Amino acid sequence: MSGLVEDFLAREKDGLAGLEDEIPQAFQENGNFRDQDEQHNSFSNASDRSSSTEVPEKIKKWREEQQLRLQEKDAAEEKAKEALRKQAEKELEDWYKRHEETIAKTKTLNRNAEKECVAEVEEMEPGTEWERISKLCDFAQSTKASKSLKDNSRMRSIILQLKQSPLDREKA
Repeated sequence: MSGLVEDFLAREKDGLAGLEDEIPQAFQENGNFRDQDEQHNSFSNASDRSSSTEVPEKIKKWREEQQLRLQEKDAAEEKAKEALRKQAEKELEDWYKRHEETIAKTKTLNRNAEKECVAEVEEMEPGTEWERISKLCDFAQSTKASKSLKDNSRMRSIILQLKQSPLDREKA
């Protein structure tokens, strides 16, 4: 059995031969640990030594690739922002055009309505006042009003009577 143990130890020693450089000094004294303060100091010294030593090539390469990826993403983001700005400017211009057209149409309609109203006032004949008033009243509403509205049926009936016989009522 001792032959098997010796073979095993020899194989393990060969397999672990390169690890001595990577083990901190706290563990190198025959596997015994130093007390906690020394151990902490040796770990911090080991990290200081590793930062002062060269960074592995794979990490350097990864950092460079990461930097390039970040630059590409930044450039793509700027392009997207610029495209959105242009689109927003175009939409804003279109909205202003539609708004100005709407205002122009409204002005035209209001001017035409004012001309018609002035023409009606100029054409007014004596005795047709109640007829004009009845045009302004909305008699198409149903006579059934909800409880929240006032009852205007009496006023409607008076206006209709005045419209039908304006001279008889005015003389009285």
